[in-house]
Amino acid sequence: MILSGKVVQEAEEGFLILLPAADKEALKGKYRKGVNIELVDPRRISPEQRRKAYALIRDIALWMGGTPMETVKEFSKWIFQESEMATLEGTFSLSDCSVEVARLYITFLIDFCLLHDVPCNEPLYKLAEDIPRYVWVCLMNKRCAVCGRKAELHHVDCVGMGRNRKEICHIGMRVLPLCRTHHTEIHKIGHETFLRRYILEPVKVDERIADVYKLRKE
Repeated sequence: MILSGKVVQEAEEGFLILLPAADKEALKGKYRKGVNIELVDPRRISPEQRRKAYALIRDIALWMGGTPMETVKEFSKWIFQESEMATLEGTFSLSDCSVEVARLYITFLIDFCLLHDVPCNEPLYKLAEDIPRYVWVCLMNKRCAVCGRKAELHHVDCVGMGRNRKEICHIGMRVLPLCRTHHTEIHKIGHETFLRRYILEPVKVDERIADVYKLRKE
């Protein structure tokens, strides 16, 4: 059950939320263990977010053989609203949705482009609203986080001289997915300069990444 509430008071420990209920008696005793709360950002979509969304929609439309952008936009919004990334805001417009919905929708479009190898006119790292999420999805799809070409794994946390990568636990190590060209570049100019140049953040290896790159110890 989804109900809308409102913040009625700020307390030292956080906030007090009022949950109006037309039939309070029917709810008694059912939800005393706790509820999930979605905080709605009152800020509206920024011009830059709108530009990013339409740039991605345009690239997807071209990839789909010249499908009208309006068709791609409405279809992608429908899929987004049915996905795990959807919010309680429900239907939305790119003219006045919240900055949070815009951020999630842009992230959804980028995920789609990476999954289906959609050619994009602008590097996706420049369009990403959630850089750690973007790098993680690049890792899962073995796409270079800079240019989108086929990637190999670069360890930001060095494995160490003389250590067999197959004999150590990689879980928790920070990594980046980079093509051969950008892998060479990061070794040449160093991690700090590279990460500043491409606005990237390394991601820690989790179990799913370890499986994709066969990093688990035998």
